[in-house]
Amino acid sequence: MKIIRYPVTQNSSLRAWSAADEYILKELAAMDTSGKTLAICNDRFGYLGTHLSHLNPYTVISYKSQEASLLMNLQNNDVKPDPDKFLNSLEPVPERIDTGLMIVPKSLSLFQFYLQYLHRSLADDGILICGFMTRHFTPQILSLAADYFEHVEQSLAWKKSRILKLKGKKEAPVYEAVESIPFLFRDGIEQEIRQYPGVFSSGNIDYATQFLLENLVIEEDEKTILDLGSGNGVIARAIQLQKAGAEIHLIDDFILAVESSRLNLDPDKAHFHWSDSVEDIGNVEFDLVVSNPPFHFEHEVNSEVTVDLFREVAGKLKPGGRFLCVANKHLGYQPYLKKFFTSCIISSENNKYIVYESKKGS
Repeated sequence: MKIIRYPVTQNSSLRAWSAADEYILKELAAMDTSGKTLAICNDRFGYLGTHLSHLNPYTVISYKSQEASLLMNLQNNDVKPDPDKFLNSLEPVPERIDTGLMIVPKSLSLFQFYLQYLHRSLADDGILICGFMTRHFTPQILSLAADYFEHVEQSLAWKKSRILKLKGKKEAPVYEAVESIPFLFRDGIEQEIRQYPGVFSSGNIDYATQFLLENLVIEEDEKTILDLGSGNGVIARAIQLQKAGAEIHLIDDFILAVESSRLNLDPDKAHFHWSDSVEDIGNVEFDLVVSNPPFHFEHEVNSEVTVDLFREVAGKLKPGGRFLCVANKHLGYQPYLKKFFTSCIISSENNKYIVYESKKGS
């Protein structure tokens, strides 16, 4: 089968799968899967879902880009998708499953979330197979798995990857998916910011976002505003507090981020978009776009997606509109921003972070 990444990358070292994916398929090939019900988690580019399409598995979709990738790869291999087998990660599997498959995510809190998710629907004699690259191993993976299963069997290494076979369901531990992070906004208002696992960043509001908020001033004529890569919505919430009458839109590729932001904003005063493309928002143009854009892709550092978002933002700004973007200094975004915007200046900086202010010509 031919499997490619979405979004397409020019970096030839980045593939749509790892040896951990291959190891899971190798293990599954040695099992009797006839008549079995499967569910797949964290299949980022649809490698497992495409190879196992003949088994008609449930696929848990956490990212819109993941869904697009799976649909593209199914189509490229002449497989018709079954939309009833696509579930978002807050939507339970509608039947008992015999086998669960998972690539272990970078976030341990998200790993536990997926364990809880699959454990809930797994048959008592079912098996959960988890794959990971050996270099990403941490003992906490085993301890979390042992909270849910009596038998946690770790394989020998194969092509620098390993799998876990989890059997013997225990009673699920007490689990609260949503964490609360106390945050003091610049105007002195304190709020508990709530978020689901895997949303950047766990346990605190990350320092780049804090720096952006310290220097964020909404201009009088900026009434239609987008929070791009909105995460838990703390930037949009700060905008609401500063400019209560603004029309605010939030967009994120990760459904748990979108649902986190719903917990922190008045849903009647904001528009939430689960998408990996600004162009999906529709016929809305913005006076202001604000972002702490992602540059990590699980364990990868990949700025291609970020640069493509810059291009999309330029197409969605009104003439004279602004784009405020915070970033680590080492990323050097200014040359890319100058390609898409009429002007780009550094409006604020400290020893680690930069806020770029880019404008679209009138």
